[in-house]
Amino acid sequence: MIEIQDVTKRYGENAVVDNVSASIRKGGITSLIGPNGAGKSTLLGMMSRLLKMDEGVITVDGLDVNQTPGDQMARKLAILRQQNHFEARLTVEDLVTFGRFPYCKGRPTIEDKKFVDRAIEYMELGDLRYRFLHELSGGQQQRAFVSMVLAQDTEYLLLDEPLNNLDMRHSIAMMQQLRHIVNDFNKTVIIVLHDINFASWYSDDILAMRDGKVVYHAGPDVVITPQALLDLYDVEVTVETIQGKSVGVYYGAMTVATQRSTQPGND
Repeated sequence: MIEIQDVTKRYGENAVVDNVSASIRKGGITSLIGPNGAGKSTLLGMMSRLLKMDEGVITVDGLDVNQTPGDQMARKLAILRQQNHFEARLTVEDLVTFGRFPYCKGRPTIEDKKFVDRAIEYMELGDLRYRFLHELSGGQQQRAFVSMVLAQDTEYLLLDEPLNNLDMRHSIAMMQQLRHIVNDFNKTVIIVLHDINFASWYSDDILAMRDGKVVYHAGPDVVITPQALLDLYDVEVTVETIQGKSVGVYYGAMTVATQRSTQPGND
């Protein structure tokens, strides 16, 4: 379990994460959703200790993320950031093998190679295995970085907007693969998503944030509702049930700001 206790992160006077407490259960997919600037990526960054918190404590299975040695924590959780950049000239295989570094210290074994092979196949990168990263499209690079995280084979996978640059087919494939990994290998995935319908369809829990605070933390049936989505986004969303899942229809929705501007007396 990941325990977040009274965590705050400030930039100057602005608290981008404001005294947040939450418990993320082990196993399953927990999606972090909310409008831009809600604090989702910042909270994920503090869970992975890429960002230092100003106040509070975060523990992973009882291990304080700020006090536990790096090698030990790297075997417990893996993180995919929004922006990933390597200066070195790496192939896809080189990059994915880098995910095994906490175990092999740069000397991969036959066992490490099995994890690399599996991760590459999961992300459908077999035909790109020996291509250099700079030769790939943005979506192909994103899949390669996710493959590196999978190869790390940690109990917890923290993914910050992994669907960026992916087309519809590969977005669906990635979410299905994450679901498969959770179900078959009892992994825990915490993922920042902008698409509320992907969050609804694949998540066990949704942690919804606004203005640096947790507004909802519950199952999709509670969070993907017209009132909850209005509270989060100031948009009136119609929610339909499809195959037992809540799906938001919002492409033609009117925002609260638009409603106010069109009311009599607001010209």
